[in-house]
Amino acid sequence: MPLNATGSNGEQALLVSAIIGPPRRALTRGAAQARDVASSGSAAHSVLPDEDLRLAEFRELIVSAGATIAAEVIQHRPKADPATLIGSGKLDELSAVAASTRADVAIVDHDLSPTQLRNLENALPCRVIDRTQLILDIFARHARTREGQLQVELAQLEYMLPRLTGRGKAMSQLGGGIGTRGPGETQLETDRRRIQRRVQQLRGELDAVRRIRTQQRQRRESVPVPTVALVGYTNAGKSTLFNAITRAGVLHPQARAARARGTPVLESSRMFATLDPKLSAIQLPSRRKILLSDTVGFIRDLPHTLVTSFRATLEEVRKAEILLHVRDASSPMRDEHKAEVEKVLGELDVLDKPRLEVLNKIDRLTDEERAALAAANGRVLAVSAKERMGLEALLERVDAELVQDPILEQKFQVPQSEGDVLAALEAGTVIQHREYQGNLVRMTVAGPASLLGRYRRFRLVTREKSLQTKQTG
Repeated sequence: MPLNATGSNGEQALLVSAIIGPPRRALTRGAAQARDVASSGSAAHSVLPDEDLRLAEFRELIVSAGATIAAEVIQHRPKADPATLIGSGKLDELSAVAASTRADVAIVDHDLSPTQLRNLENALPCRVIDRTQLILDIFARHARTREGQLQVELAQLEYMLPRLTGRGKAMSQLGGGIGTRGPGETQLETDRRRIQRRVQQLRGELDAVRRIRTQQRQRRESVPVPTVALVGYTNAGKSTLFNAITRAGVLHPQARAARARGTPVLESSRMFATLDPKLSAIQLPSRRKILLSDTVGFIRDLPHTLVTSFRATLEEVRKAEILLHVRDASSPMRDEHKAEVEKVLGELDVLDKPRLEVLNKIDRLTDEERAALAAANGRVLAVSAKERMGLEALLERVDAELVQDPILEQKFQVPQSEGDVLAALEAGTVIQHREYQGNLVRMTVAGPASLLGRYRRFRLVTREKSLQTKQTG
């Protein structure tokens, strides 16, 4: 059941964090001193234990779902209890905390088995949801298009199906007793059949969506316009970067005015604020056009059902020529986030695609931290989408990395009466030299091969130069 199912604002949530594994070893004196020195360097980039950072991320997920955290219960266990995850003793404590805080829902930072979920619900005076249900609820809140809503509903039903068993009398249409099939079985089978029919229906509708997307993509691919996709951990600033790039100064004034009339992608500090994919055509410094795609953010332990259900949306990532992996430069867990994103990209079979690392939010770093970041990361691009820093270098790098529709340098001789041709070359290429000879305009231009090929009849027969080879060489 989603949060705020009753329509009330800000449900009271009980945060439950179960940290499974051996206890942390105490730091040696030298390690503690090194940690203190590192944490005193910058308040904006403090060093916290991984467990605290993961807990902070979970708090942010709960807030993004619209709930208010009433209390927190944290437990370290060497291994998970198969019946309740947290054990009977901690369960008694959790029940008392839930009753005293009048919590509406207990949210567990762990995936619960059907048995664990059922036992926790029976013992607590409130609803219980796990990490996967929480993420699915956030996705359901932010799905705006019909396609997004279908994908979220499919993921929720696939998650719910194995958890129907054993709900007991709440699902019963029969009384228990000798000769009966037991409480809950009739309703259980009815609900299971109903869900399975709905799952099949959703899969059919999503197959239709996938066919439509494939047709749209084939129409786009008939014109050589490459796609560049933004990927990254949730809340890394992808949507802010998308808006900053699509409004960047390399566009002509007419294009900027047209884009200003459009609707920008939502920018928000909440997790998964952008769910539905967004495509926008932009022009690079070479005047070559590309399609920029903004996709859903990834997160640690992203539910596999979501990756499966969102394959239609994530097809844009699979078909992109270049991936821009956006990372939060100010996050102390940026390397862990990078590993989580690469894990999902591996599930999508796109790890072998050309990828540019983009460290966003450098405006949150000091000058010393920026210098250290640049020295340590080499070819990584440092930008600030919010302050529009480093965008020109980013676009130039994308321009240089693209293989499709290479940039060529050619000479043309065009009669002045051919106004359409002159206007197209002016708008779509970089004019390197131009001179007038009577009624003719002789020019040397650098532009996309697809555009120059349209006007080959005006080309002067000389040896052309590929600027793509010169830039990447």
